Amino acid sequence: MKKPYLIAAFCLLTTVTLTTQAQEKKESVDLSEKVFTIENCVSSFDMENTIKTKVGYQFWFVDKEFIDGRTLKMSVVAPGAATHPPHTHDVDEFFFVLEGTARFHLDGKTTTGGAYTSFYCPSNVAHGISNAGDTELKYLVIKKYED
Repeated sequence: MKKPYLIAAFCLLTTVTLTTQAQEKKESVDLSEKVFTIENCVSSFDMENTIKTKVGYQFWFVDKEFIDGRTLKMSVVAPGAATHPPHTHDVDEFFFVLEGTARFHLDGKTTTGGAYTSFYCPSNVAHGISNAGDTELKYLVIKKYED
């Protein structure tokens, strides 16, 4: 049986994709040369392919080289820790909590959310996420990197 958060992640990624396409009609991306196969379109978690961080690890389900900068990454953060302090950047992103309790910072305000909570980070607005619980925090980061 598939985990419900994978279905939710797929729905979020689809939403981000459609939103990005609608917002970027003026920018055309030529994907005609890219060959999509069952082998390169499916990504399964593998602990051996994780990237260690100071506070846990991350796993890229889809990296920015796969298709025009769109990405899907899982971050895992130890209790009471954060990967980095609140920051800004030129692109928006979504966080989707899979497990644990997240503290979400947005434009000077803070809230918490548990599993199946999403947080939207508009571009150029200070934001961050940290682990507010006593177990690992696992969340997806959905983002489109610009060239």
